[in-house]
Amino acid sequence: RSGSSFVLPLPHFLATRLRRPCCTMSAEPKNEEVKAEEVTAKEVVKDEVKEEKKEDEEMKEVAEKNEDEDMKEQPDGEAQEEVVEEEEAKPKEPEKPKELEADAAEDTRSKVSAGTVEVSTTDTTMNALPTAGNKLLMSLTDGGFQYLLAGIRATAGIKAGRYMVEAKIVEMQKGGDQSGAARDKVPQPRNLFRIGLSTSGSSLILGDAGPDSLCFDSEGAFIHEKIRKKTVAKFGRDSTIAMLVNLDESSPNANTVSLFKDGVRICQPQAIPEKMRGKTLYPTITYRNVTVQVNFGPQPLAPLPFTCRMLGDAAQADVELAPAPQPKDGKYEVLFPVGLPDTGYFDWVDAFVEKNPDYVELSDRKIIDWAVKSGMWKPKAAGHSNDKPDMKFGIPSMDDLSVSRLLKHIAPVTKRNFIVPELKANLSDSERKKALLRFAPPEFKKVACVVMGEPTAEYKARVHEVILSEKKRKAEGEKKKKAAEEERKRLIEAKQKKAEEARKANKRKRDGEAEEETKEEEPEEKPAEETKADEEVVVELTEVEKALKCRQTPMPDITETILAKSYANFSLPSVAEGFDAVTFAWQSEAECATLMKDWIFAKKLTQRVEDLKTGDSFKEAWSAWQKQLAEWRKLASEWKDPNKRKALLAKRAEAKKKVAEEKGDEAPKEENEVEIDLEELDVFAVEDINDIGNGMPLFADYVFEDWTLLSARYEMHLLLHSFKKDLNDPDRPSFSEKDLAFYYNKYFKKQFGLKTFAVEKLADLADLIKDTFSINEKTTFLEAALTDDTPITNFVKLTEDHRRERQRRLDAGDETAELKFPRNHPQPPPRGPPSRNSSSAPQGRWNDSGRPAVGGRYAPASSAPPARSQGSAPPPRSAPSYSGASSAQKRAYTPPPATSSSYVGKQPRTSAYGSYSGGSGSYYRR
Repeated sequence: RSGSSFVLPLPHFLATRLRRPCCTMSAEPKNEEVKAEEVTAKEVVKDEVKEEKKEDEEMKEVAEKNEDEDMKEQPDGEAQEEVVEEEEAKPKEPEKPKELEADAAEDTRSKVSAGTVEVSTTDTTMNALPTAGNKLLMSLTDGGFQYLLAGIRATAGIKAGRYMVEAKIVEMQKGGDQSGAARDKVPQPRNLFRIGLSTSGSSLILGDAGPDSLCFDSEGAFIHEKIRKKTVAKFGRDSTIAMLVNLDESSPNANTVSLFKDGVRICQPQAIPEKMRGKTLYPTITYRNVTVQVNFGPQPLAPLPFTCRMLGDAAQADVELAPAPQPKDGKYEVLFPVGLPDTGYFDWVDAFVEKNPDYVELSDRKIIDWAVKSGMWKPKAAGHSNDKPDMKFGIPSMDDLSVSRLLKHIAPVTKRNFIVPELKANLSDSERKKALLRFAPPEFKKVACVVMGEPTAEYKARVHEVILSEKKRKAEGEKKKKAAEEERKRLIEAKQKKAEEARKANKRKRDGEAEEETKEEEPEEKPAEETKADEEVVVELTEVEKALKCRQTPMPDITETILAKSYANFSLPSVAEGFDAVTFAWQSEAECATLMKDWIFAKKLTQRVEDLKTGDSFKEAWSAWQKQLAEWRKLASEWKDPNKRKALLAKRAEAKKKVAEEKGDEAPKEENEVEIDLEELDVFAVEDINDIGNGMPLFADYVFEDWTLLSARYEMHLLLHSFKKDLNDPDRPSFSEKDLAFYYNKYFKKQFGLKTFAVEKLADLADLIKDTFSINEKTTFLEAALTDDTPITNFVKLTEDHRRERQRRLDAGDETAELKFPRNHPQPPPRGPPSRNSSSAPQGRWNDSGRPAVGGRYAPASSAPPARSQGSAPPPRSAPSYSGASSAQKRAYTPPPATSSSYVGKQPRTSAYGSYSGGSGSYYRR
């Protein structure tokens, strides 16, 4: 824009096109006029840009002047209000909390002696290893110990005032068994550190959900009981962690605990629970796979923003010292409790440890409790006991029992009191001697404490208290469960009601009803009455429970299998075994000895001998019986065959002739044979059971039931006498009915069942063969009726006499005398659809030859008849026989009429000799 004349700039695309030479003039030079126009266009564009910038600046100045004039015209109050509102609209940064802890005042009271406050060498877990003057904490990490938490408590507890302790992780062990299936079962994290407070005698494992401890852990959580909340960031190696305990009632942070990292507060003061207030609180450290440096003062490793005294510089009035307990007579005590199973043994151990917290329990159940507190999950498994619980965690380093093995080596070198509640081992003199050898050093006093007989009133009261607390806990659980179920039902009803109302509203809307219709005001639902869950559940002991002397636990103290193998060797301890003393907690030594003897005798009446070994005499007698029985059955079978009977009689006559010739007598003639009246025959007077006088064996008329009873007679007779001989225990000459199947299987290597004899009770079988054994009504023992040297032929005579008696009763009309024992039939062949590729007989069934069909499921129709030996009878042409199981499912089938169709759904059954029709044009199929 210049004066009254305007020069329009060329568009960019047009200027570009003008600068681009034409394809027909590419070889000619540019015209001078075109160059002048291009220069003019560029200058015009530059001038235009300058003018636009200048104009924008002028307009901006004018707008600012107008705005200032408008602001001057407004009242001052309105301008200030807009400024205030603008400032309030901006978010304010949160103010940092002010440190309420003040510098510690000068304290002129007497202080604890230097070096008095340190970590305890006795109030620790067995894997904690304080070193370097008790300023460095290490732990065992071999085998399963790498997964167990170590705990250690200070020797001084805080009662009042404000003090701090420091700890630093200086080393973190890596590695471990985390491969395969064990990876998901090992406790995490591998490296863990906790610092906190606990009361005297409480668990050394901080964070185990106990009510008497609290802690901060390296994962940044504050833990008390089952409450775990995030309070700080994670911390690790080379950081000085200071725990400040404030029990000063005059402080604004009274009854709190705080955490500092390298002198800087990292969490706000956490309130100490009401349950722990008013008690002496001991600084406690729990760790795993780390090495920790501890500092109790008097100088801190990392000073706080305010002056604070350390626990090692505390006033004597503010702390309570707990020095290591000194042993009696200069010796530490190793206590071996001795008691009977299921008589309150472990409850007595728990009560003893509760009263004597300086005693460390060495047992499998304590290792399991330790592992669970360390974060391992233990599956519940059946078939175990309180004495030997299941030690399988699914972690190889734990399942190899390395923890138990190492504890046996560690315990004798540590100076503390132990209690070894190994129930089975402490009842055996050989096991007791082995345990005493582990504590051979002279600084240990080995004491056996016998816990048998009538418990003390104190023990009974404790048992009743435990039973009552269990009932109360169960009742509270049932109440909570019931309340939760009622609440669930209430919510479901409310939801259903709401859905019904919504459905009705939608229906009214679809029907076009006016929305202006007045609705009846529904009464507001009153909130459900709060369940009185906070009310204490009142439970009482029944008269039966009050009469209990010991508590029954879910698991037995010793499993039946282990008890059966070991109870006969149980005995009371004596000084001669190596004990320094033998004490009796409940009753005197004489009373305990009588009780032990009676208990063992009672067990002999009920327990079976798991490790019983069969003797050589039984093996010889059993082998001879099997051989003889086979010969008798063969002879009976041959006698029933007419052809073979003639051969037997001829052989018998030849034998008599030969005997006569040897004696020089004439051979007896057959007509001179004496006729025998079988009905009047005295079976017990028969000299040779293989020939009653006419060549007939005594057992010629035996059927299946007779042979079964014959075997049962001799087997029961041999079993009872062999058991008595092999066990050789005068207190246990026999066994009871419940153990018959066990011993029968152990001796004869086969199962015993009453169904074999078609009876339901052993007494019924004893009534069948009462001439062989009986059941003692008092002892319930099985007793043999015959002597050990009874000839085996007598059992044949007894069986024949019994058979004749049953036959006479049957002849008299007594149908109850008939015996029908079940027989073991072969299983029928598997059922299945026939093959469409062949019209053959099904396999597994019998064809016309009386033999099973061969080949696949069906034998080919064109197969040749089965080969038979020379002289054998031809195969029968009658219908095939089927077992009872299969015949019950037969039904007649009529072949379809002849048809011209190329496909026939069903083909007649054929045998190896051709088609089979069963004689009536139909056949059976399954």
